[in-house]
Amino acid sequence: MVDNELRIKLNGKDMLIKKGIRIEDLVKGLKGKKDSVIVAVLINNVIRELTYRIENDCDISFVDLACEDGIRIYERGLKFLLIKAVKDLFPGYEMQIRHSVSRGVFFEILNYQVTPEDASKIEKRMRELVEMDIPFTKVTVSIDAARKIFLKSGRVDRFRAIENREKDYVTLYRFDDIEDYFYGYMVPSSGYLKLFTVEADNGGIVLILPKKENPNKLPDVPIPRKLFNIFSEYGEWINILGVEDVGKLNDVIENGGLKDLVLIAEALHEKKIAQIADLIKHQQPQKRLIMIAGPSSSGKTTFAQRLSIQLRVNGLKPLNISVDDYFVEKTNTPLDEEGKPDYEALEAVDLYLFNRDINTLINGGEVEIPSYNFQTGTREYRGKKLKMTEGEVLVIEGIHCLNPGLTSEVKHENKFNIYISAITSMRIDRHNRIPTTDLRLIRRMVRDNRYRGTPAPKTIDMWPSVRKGEEKNIFPFQEEADAMFNSSLIYDLPMLKPLVLPLLKEITKDMPQYAEARRLIEFLSYFVSAPSDLVPANSILREFIGGSLFRE
Repeated sequence: MVDNELRIKLNGKDMLIKKGIRIEDLVKGLKGKKDSVIVAVLINNVIRELTYRIENDCDISFVDLACEDGIRIYERGLKFLLIKAVKDLFPGYEMQIRHSVSRGVFFEILNYQVTPEDASKIEKRMRELVEMDIPFTKVTVSIDAARKIFLKSGRVDRFRAIENREKDYVTLYRFDDIEDYFYGYMVPSSGYLKLFTVEADNGGIVLILPKKENPNKLPDVPIPRKLFNIFSEYGEWINILGVEDVGKLNDVIENGGLKDLVLIAEALHEKKIAQIADLIKHQQPQKRLIMIAGPSSSGKTTFAQRLSIQLRVNGLKPLNISVDDYFVEKTNTPLDEEGKPDYEALEAVDLYLFNRDINTLINGGEVEIPSYNFQTGTREYRGKKLKMTEGEVLVIEGIHCLNPGLTSEVKHENKFNIYISAITSMRIDRHNRIPTTDLRLIRRMVRDNRYRGTPAPKTIDMWPSVRKGEEKNIFPFQEEADAMFNSSLIYDLPMLKPLVLPLLKEITKDMPQYAEARRLIEFLSYFVSAPSDLVPANSILREFIGGSLFRE
């Protein structure tokens, strides 16, 4: 090996390369998993952009559109492309990011109603910029210089966002004649961003991009209208609280407003739960079966308990049944595509028995409820008998509860379906959103470590499997809900931050989870920490940080 050569491993394959080569040149002509576009690489567990030059021996693996990090980078580039197109076509107007939707991300142009014709013009301009293959140029400036840049450009929201950053520098990106700030890495140039489309919706813009499950095709699924309305409702809550971005949230906390923030946020939760209980009450005696479903770390257990209290206030008596007690015998558990037991499959439930028992109860009969023994993998009957009387309702919580297949033999008019998720509409700034999945992952890391002794690396490793199950078993049925509940709290992340940071900082550079830990630490750097002593004992947040009065 000569002096200007390096020994590397590229996706497990030994290679000799020229020292100082750009990664983009190294991977030119190659494809990632599922024949997808490579948008970055991992070098010794650290994400590097394709413009990075290799100066030392190292292990390199692809970051492509078949993984979550790759989709984030691709979305970031498309977002910059959209900002540029809107600036070119609508000079003087400001675009802002709102929230994710099933097919991509929803944006608004302030004080402007976007039409289908506008969307077509925007997409056309974006495709022109893709063909021009304009580079995204990284620029690093000091915090003080960044503050001056943001104030001069009228971006007070961005100025607020970096006020509490621990780093003494900020990374900006330049694209043609605009300069912007993004949370994360970027593709080298606009030529990488060929797969997308733009649609007008609800007065704004939906930027549609591929998903990691099928990275070479745009998703063809309808936008969930009920969930969209929940995002809008949360936006109204944020306006009530006066904290539409992280900077304003930090200001409230630092200026002594945390107590009022907690009280108002919890009151909004209680009001919504009471409204759902009222809906159920007004549909009696038909709605005897209350079905609750939602993704991991949404706070389903606490929500079910608080809903039960509000149902009692309305004169109803809730009874609880666990779907888990109706699992099939372990030997009959269906297998997944890898030949492993799929305990999250709908067929893992004894559907005939479940439907028979539910119908018997609704019709006034008595049933003996089974108890599932997870050690032996069998159902056991221990004399637990149940019979519904007037004013009683069944409350059932589980991942399949909104799937019509779970209760196919139960009359539709007897069911009231509730979807719960931690939905965030607050932003870091106008162009950078807070992903709902990040909040749920952080909640889960804190809970798993506190109650199950699970270290953060293991939770991070399990998360893709958890998300895969949600995409298959929960999200397709969310529009079956008669009511939706947003379990996020505006003060979630400031209070979770001091609890999760020590767990993330235990993940060292030699561990495969390091890149994700580093990303989350960077994300949390925008928030000031807040003490959790003001959180009520019945709060959904207590399910994760401890001290819940509902936990046995």
